[in-house]
Amino acid sequence: MAQTTPNHTLTVSGWAALDSSGKIVPYTFKRRENGVNDVTIKILYCGICHTDLHHARNEWGITMYPLVPGHEIIGVITKVGGDVKGFKEGDRVGVGCLAATCLDCEHCKSDEENYCEQLQFVYNGVFWDGSITYGGYSKMLVADYRYVVHIPENLPMDAAAPLLCAGITVFSPLKDHGLVTSPGKKIGVVGLGGLGHVAVKFAKAFGHHVTVISTSPSKEAEAKHRLGAHDFILSSNANQMQVAKRSLDFILDTVSGEHSLLPILELLKVKGTLFIVGAPDKPFELPAFPLIFGKRSVKGGIIGGIKETQEMLDFCGKYNITCDIELITPDKINEAMERLVKNDVRYRFVIDIAGNSDLIS
Repeated sequence: MAQTTPNHTLTVSGWAALDSSGKIVPYTFKRRENGVNDVTIKILYCGICHTDLHHARNEWGITMYPLVPGHEIIGVITKVGGDVKGFKEGDRVGVGCLAATCLDCEHCKSDEENYCEQLQFVYNGVFWDGSITYGGYSKMLVADYRYVVHIPENLPMDAAAPLLCAGITVFSPLKDHGLVTSPGKKIGVVGLGGLGHVAVKFAKAFGHHVTVISTSPSKEAEAKHRLGAHDFILSSNANQMQVAKRSLDFILDTVSGEHSLLPILELLKVKGTLFIVGAPDKPFELPAFPLIFGKRSVKGGIIGGIKETQEMLDFCGKYNITCDIELITPDKINEAMERLVKNDVRYRFVIDIAGNSDLIS
């Protein structure tokens, strides 16, 4: 692998972590020329995902520095390759986590390329030409059109940016379990952060009874009055957890911090499913008894394929679903990262790339 290859001739301004301190600083680098299958995108907005923080600080031990994070990218196409289909200059588009896959395996052929064994991410990955991929904390991006999606015209671009990761991450398991078209189930959402608040919006839009499960008493008012959840369970309250035993059909666990699965599993009905989309840096302990005495399942998943991501965005356009965001300029990225550690955001930071300041605090 290499930082660049001979066709990397485009000079780009961005923001990168240079070491495991995770501090984000201005960084100038090279991107490839627009190829026949590529579109060039002027980046307008980029969301800050908890994954960006994990990678910037090398908390998973896989970071290749320098790291330009960002996989919730929205902008406008400025150039189109000769073999590109379905996109033109001026289109409002988004790029999520995917940069390249094999295009030939069973998963790629069934529109689940997010599970391709040769999957490469939009940052901290290795593109087909051998170069390290750089993400959306930058002024522009060259992307293979097969991993680009259209943004509905009625959605504000800043508030739509986190849908490219947070949105599809919670939409995909709901669809996979028949919950998009079969209303009337009882759905639990663990955690009310960047993923959780979108999950509540989707589950409500799909016609389900939604319960938020949180360790924070202050989240009850937010869950019920701001987002319209039907119920709230304080997971540290033994009585509330006892009363809610065997009450939920499906639980989506969005928490990225260390936590116990045992009390959550007890909330599921017989044959219920716990689906994990959060990514704690320490392994879970998986208790056997709640599984075998309740015929329950524990599953996990990442994002979704491009076709499913477009479906999710079209659904958001139809029902006017966006993320609740706090818009920042690039000089506030490090401050935002520190606040993200403390869960001090409602509910997703989005960087205003186009209206930026080149100073980093």
